[in-house]
Amino acid sequence: MDRFDAMRVFSRVVERRSFTLAAEDTGLPRSTVTDAVKQLEARLGVRLLQRTTRHVSPTLDGEAYYQRCLSILADIEDAEGAFAGAKPKGMLRVDVHGTLARHFVLPSLPSFLETYPDIEFYMSEGDRLVDVVREGIDCVLRVGVPQDSDMVARRVAMLEEITLASPGYLEKHGVPEHPDRLDGHRMVGFRSTATGGVLPLEFLVGGNIHNVTLPAPVTVNAAESFMSAARLGLGLIQVPRYHAEKDLFDGTLVHVLPDFPPTETPVSLLYPRNRQLSPRVRVFIDWLVKVFARQS
Repeated sequence: MDRFDAMRVFSRVVERRSFTLAAEDTGLPRSTVTDAVKQLEARLGVRLLQRTTRHVSPTLDGEAYYQRCLSILADIEDAEGAFAGAKPKGMLRVDVHGTLARHFVLPSLPSFLETYPDIEFYMSEGDRLVDVVREGIDCVLRVGVPQDSDMVARRVAMLEEITLASPGYLEKHGVPEHPDRLDGHRMVGFRSTATGGVLPLEFLVGGNIHNVTLPAPVTVNAAESFMSAARLGLGLIQVPRYHAEKDLFDGTLVHVLPDFPPTETPVSLLYPRNRQLSPRVRVFIDWLVKVFARQS
């Protein structure tokens, strides 16, 4: 194994905090990964990693060497990618909110992979806060205002939000006419995984944001359950328009209070602040910006 490959292996061990997971990521035997790190330590004359039976972590020297490795490996990728005709290659790991994945990413993914056939694409789905370095993820696609200051956020879209209710709900509770006159109405509660609280309904009234919390007999924390509860007449909901297009077309949900919309919701790609973007991540970001511009 040459020196640069050893740096790649060592960096993955640091990020995954595991020789086994690093071996899985790199497609190498665990013994090869272990030997590569031992040879690095012998050549440098310092201990790079603290090892226990359950945990691997960098020493102070190991952390300093890891940061240098990131910089050197990024420069190598840039240098190799600068030649005419060279295309990004390697594993690209992305974590995406499930509804965004199915509506925006997956339908256009074949064209991306056709353009970059040497990129291996791995996508996990969720809306939890992830440790991108520890979990070996290159970037994360999320809805909402980013809260993590350790991440760089690249905004890729603004999603139109709408208020919805089922025909059965409106027949029972009446069609709401103004956000200030919602007595007798109820909402389906949505519990934020970021804050743990139930999100209020939000309306723009005369240029000002009004937050309204209604009785919520049912509270959920997943988008599909949220939509299902609304279809069953359990209350008002607010979601991005794209998520409700089929329901609006079929008539299973009705757009209400259109003159008082919620504010638009940002969609952002997040990646570690201290890591230079690899060519494969850069082309993925540029491609995704175009996908959202075209579809939204």
